[in-house]
Amino acid sequence: MSATAARKTALVAGGAGFIGSHLCEFLINKGYRVYAIDNLVTGRRANIEHLIHHENFSWIEHDIITPLFMNVPCDEIYNLASPASPIDFERIPDFILKTNSIGQLNLLDWANVHKARILFASTSEVYGDPLEHPQRETYLGNVDCVGVRGCYDEAKRFGEAITTAYRRLHGLETRIVRIFNTYGPRMRPEDGRVIPNFFTQALSGLPLTIYGDGSQTRSLCFVDDLVDGLYKLMQSDERAPVNIGNPQELTILELARTVADVCGVRDAKFEHKPLPPSDPKKRQPDITRAREILGWQPRVSLHDGLSATLKYFQST
Repeated sequence: MSATAARKTALVAGGAGFIGSHLCEFLINKGYRVYAIDNLVTGRRANIEHLIHHENFSWIEHDIITPLFMNVPCDEIYNLASPASPIDFERIPDFILKTNSIGQLNLLDWANVHKARILFASTSEVYGDPLEHPQRETYLGNVDCVGVRGCYDEAKRFGEAITTAYRRLHGLETRIVRIFNTYGPRMRPEDGRVIPNFFTQALSGLPLTIYGDGSQTRSLCFVDDLVDGLYKLMQSDERAPVNIGNPQELTILELARTVADVCGVRDAKFEHKPLPPSDPKKRQPDITRAREILGWQPRVSLHDGLSATLKYFQST
């Protein structure tokens, strides 16, 4: 069989987004034929501009809330199509809910027709403001379904439920990943998450905004490590949800000081604002299952990842 005949085909929903664009690049480098789908609500064509003319890449501007009609056999579907930033929770909550419910249903139907394996990108937010620390996949969560973040948290919980239902009902090959805080090049500067906020403020000479007293924690995974984890999960036989993230935990205040240092800002100033409602106080993945089942663990250090991210924000 020729190399061309043996080539796998992947559909990446949300392919022009922060994580999706990195995944497209990763899969092409693995020899895949990649179809990237995005409606550009939060994704950016600039993220995939360098791939547009690649012979193994096709770009489709489409909203997965509308059924997909594409007569192309597909081996794998990665669904990363969802806004995930705090500013989007208040701006487009209905769209977030539809994308992770109707959109995922459409992709599941499409996967069932083509007998494709499908990965649903869930989130650590299914754990809510956790009462268990670190968070294992067996933890059922502490989610406020009517809070501001509920549109995202509950949408992802529904996405996991319908994905699992399709596996049980149709025998579909499904994978569910719970993505923890991820950062790196191609994040939207204005998306309201902590890394873009800190970089844009530090590079503009502004005080870094700290919500609350800064003692709340996050665990940050560089995007290259995350994409490697997504791929390994897709190739595995694991059907239950798997946490993918970096277990190195640090406080928001520690992170602010680290970003300021990477940006070369001495005597950084901090501006404290009230903590947003339902904002998780702790966030740290237990990645025991990822290590044991996938042989995966993060490899990029925080300093190296932030340095690579700095170069991107300096160029935007």
